[in-house]
Amino acid sequence: MSSPDPQVRAARNPGTPPGSDGPVVAVTGAATGVGALLTERLAASDAVAQVVAVDERRGECAAARWHVLDVRDPAIAGKLRGVDVVVHLAVDLDLGTDPVARSAYNVRGTQTVLTAAAAAGVRRVVLCTSAMVYGALADNPLPLSEDAELRATAEATGVGDLLEIERLARRAPRAHPGLNVTVVRPAVLVGGTDTALTRYFESPRLLVVAGSRPAWQFCHVEDLCCALEYAVLEKVDGELAVGCDGWLEQEEVEELSGIRRMELPSAVALGAAARLHRIGLTPSPAGDLAYTMYPWVVSVSRLHDAGWRPQWTNEEVLAQLLEEVAGRHTVAGRRLGRKDATAAGAAGATVALLGTAALVRRARKARRR
Repeated sequence: MSSPDPQVRAARNPGTPPGSDGPVVAVTGAATGVGALLTERLAASDAVAQVVAVDERRGECAAARWHVLDVRDPAIAGKLRGVDVVVHLAVDLDLGTDPVARSAYNVRGTQTVLTAAAAAGVRRVVLCTSAMVYGALADNPLPLSEDAELRATAEATGVGDLLEIERLARRAPRAHPGLNVTVVRPAVLVGGTDTALTRYFESPRLLVVAGSRPAWQFCHVEDLCCALEYAVLEKVDGELAVGCDGWLEQEEVEELSGIRRMELPSAVALGAAARLHRIGLTPSPAGDLAYTMYPWVVSVSRLHDAGWRPQWTNEEVLAQLLEEVAGRHTVAGRRLGRKDATAAGAAGATVALLGTAALVRRARKARRR
């Protein structure tokens, strides 16, 4: 590893043995979400000499050395001097973010971090995307190999950004010789997360598209942080997936959750989802539906070979997810207030929202007359 900056070493975690040769690790997006959890985990590890935390605001980990700045700022290169490993988690996949602004932040941020890391002499960058990049397709095997072709399209929330991050990851070692890039791809992430896939379980009925073949594989944020730590400590590298062992069929999900299904023809479900998103009634594009229709379960063999094991099962993660979303009411990805959900009723809410596009079309036609 590179010889860390003396100032960074001097500010090592309390309790780290003097002269520790563990890596100095920088985490971007360190103030919230997975970034905050990983920062705390690494700060408590005897195998890590120091954690450098980077975010637009200061987080709560007192043991980390904080730098408050936007990851798109080229000045980040100066903050990475003496760092051995960068874990880049400053990626915005929020359903409410403007898609153009989100892409500009995600792609430019990743480009800047990779370039800055290379300029600062960082040995390794760890990127986190999603197993969604493999694509959800009817002919996907169960499970997908980690070496499988990335067949996703940019039609689902944030997936276009993740595919571009994957492309940047593959180009970086050629553009910056000596820089190792590891990519971690979690399955459906659960644990304080809010995505189109977690909102699926907030619905009064689980939408099932007729003729589809759903298969559910989850990843708890604690297991993801453990996998990221494996990458930081160079126990594993390359492109790897992370998630629970195995998967759940749709029927198992319905039995475990106690939520009944609403089955709709493909044309109706996809057509309504596209129209509702286009007119701004729902945050989820129609492309999100594919990930509830077809399998995208992944093998986690590389982590297994390195000695990693998930601490959570799919059943346990689903149970936690259901606890987290209890009391929320979502239809087609759109959160409803309690009053709206009560007035609409369980099944009625789904039918009403799916029929909204037709009503809007009629109203537009009436205005043109």
